[in-house]
Order: sequence, then C-alpha cells, then structure tokens
Amino acid sequence: MSITVAVAGASGYVGGEVLRVFGAHPDVEFGALTAASSAGDLLGAHHPHLRPLADRAIVETTPEVLAGHDVVVLALPHGASSEIAAALPETTLVLDCGADHRLASEKDWTAFYPGEHAGTWPYGLPELIIGADVRQRDALRAARRVAIPGCNVTAVTLGLQPGAAASLIDPTDIVAVLAVGYSGAGKALKTHLLASEGLGAAVPYAVGGVHRHIPEIAQNLRKAGAPEVAISFTPVLVPMSRGVLATATAPLAAGVTPAAVREAWVAAYEKEPFVEVLPEGEWPSTAAVLGSNMALVGVGVDEAAGKVVTVTALDNLVKGTAGAALQSMNLALGLPETLGLARTGIAP
Repeated sequence: MSITVAVAGASGYVGGEVLRVFGAHPDVEFGALTAASSAGDLLGAHHPHLRPLADRAIVETTPEVLAGHDVVVLALPHGASSEIAAALPETTLVLDCGADHRLASEKDWTAFYPGEHAGTWPYGLPELIIGADVRQRDALRAARRVAIPGCNVTAVTLGLQPGAAASLIDPTDIVAVLAVGYSGAGKALKTHLLASEGLGAAVPYAVGGVHRHIPEIAQNLRKAGAPEVAISFTPVLVPMSRGVLATATAPLAAGVTPAAVREAWVAAYEKEPFVEVLPEGEWPSTAAVLGSNMALVGVGVDEAAGKVVTVTALDNLVKGTAGAALQSMNLALGLPETLGLARTGIAP
C-alpha cells in the first residue's frame, strides 16, 4: 500500500516533525511540500536534519498543488487552514494541526480566536474518553477530516480525564501549570523567543484565563463526563527545545480513596499503546518521552489538601502534534493504529 502525503507549512517546526514522523511509516510517500515565505527554497535549508528530503523544493501552498494526494497535513498558523481545506476534495484525508476545526462551540471560538468559526471536525485524540468503554478512535475510523489537538490540551486531558469519567474529582476547580518547550511557540522570529532571552529563564505567558487551549481542555473533559469545567491554566516557557510537563490538580470527590484513584487511572489506560500510568510514587520527565509518541502519566493524592495530583509528560511535537496526526491517519485509513510510531524515546 502506498499513501501519498502532502505537507503544507513544511518549513516550520510542526511541518518538519510531520515529515520526520510520517517518514518512518512504511507506506508513506511524500508528495508536495509547501509553504509561504520559504517557497522556492530547498527543504534542507530549513530542516538540515531531514537528509532524505533535503534536496526537495518547497512550493507555494495552494489547493491545486495539494489536491491529488491521499493525505494532506496542514501545519499552518491558526486561521489559515479552513480556506485551504474547503477547496480540497472530500475524498482527501485532511489532517489539520492548527486550531481551526477543534472547537465545537462557536462561542468558544470567538472568545479566544479572531475570525469566523470554520466548523468542527472529528477530533484527533484517539484516547479521549467519550463514554463507558468508548474512545474517540471510533469516530476517526474512515474520517476524511481530522482536527489534531493542541499539545498542552493533550497533556492536561490525558492527566485528568480518568477522574472526570469516574466522577472522582471536582472538575470545577482544576489548576494546571505547565512547563513548555520553546518549539511550541513556532519558528517566528520574536525577541522573547531568542536564546539570549530564554536560556536560564522560566517565563509564564497567557496568564489569567486567556490561553487558547482552555476551551479545548474544558470541551474534552465534558466529553469525558464532567458536567461542568472550570480551569486555571498557566503555561511557563522553560529552556528546552521541546516537551510539555503538565501538573494538573483537582479536588478529590467526597469519600474517594487513593486506591480508587490509582485503580481508575490504571484501568483507563491499561489498553492504550501510547499512554502509560507510572507506578505509584513515580513521576514522569520530558526526557523520557523525547522523540517518541508516548505520554507518561503520574497520579497521586495529596490527602492533606484533598487533591488529586497528576503529572503528564509528552513531546509536544510528537504525541502533541505529528504523532497524533499519524495515529489519526492510521485509524482513518484502516491501518494498525501504531504503525510507524515510536514508543521509544531518545536519550541522553
């Protein structure tokens, strides 16, 4: 089986990671590699690590160039995907790594993003709990449009959704603080993203309920079973190129024991190939998932504070984006979900 894949936004961090991750799939052949300002360049000028593709020319992003492929991956800025996607054939599998089609609520979209709401696509988080013994992967089988989640969203969702699904936490008092690598901010040249500014510094951003991932997290936890969700969400840039370490806490529901908490988290993920709950007392690090499609989850109970504490580590460019896209592609095309995806990270 040969699957032709075009990548729009190929010169950016997400586009480059899509090329690296999808390039390990035995059935993928790359077609058009497109971008905007870097059109006309060779890919190697932007991604010298992608040696097999270094001499490929980047071309302009247009629907005409992208049409004719089996799969189109859109690694474009938020707001740029919907117009391109609307012009592609309905038979083409389109994987949107941006936010354009993630949110179901038009009200949520207009509160956090500029422009009109472009509609909602099947959500590309296969592990999302949407009912008793039901996961989002069922909605991805044979899909032809898929919205890939935000990386921070994936980390917080995987950390807390077992508690929401089993009614073990109060989801109206969630606090999440995340350490986030700089690649999550993209390749745009901005002063605060320079190495001279970031090295040796931890810098919070989008503080006070304004981060665009907040409504997406709430949407996911409601799907998992939470009747209402309120979350205080604070991301912090830390001096690493990639990775997310999400510490998320929520009040423990009355009468729930630490043993019941651990049992619920283990049961939720025991059959998941890319999510692992660590043994009691162990906590994940971003180094353990670097370059892999794994999410590692630690869970415990702070009995004195009456809180469930979860810590989730993932690679924002793999499980947080490109790996989720490849998982979704496999499901949509009827292939084994794990095909071409690494559980093994890179160390040191």
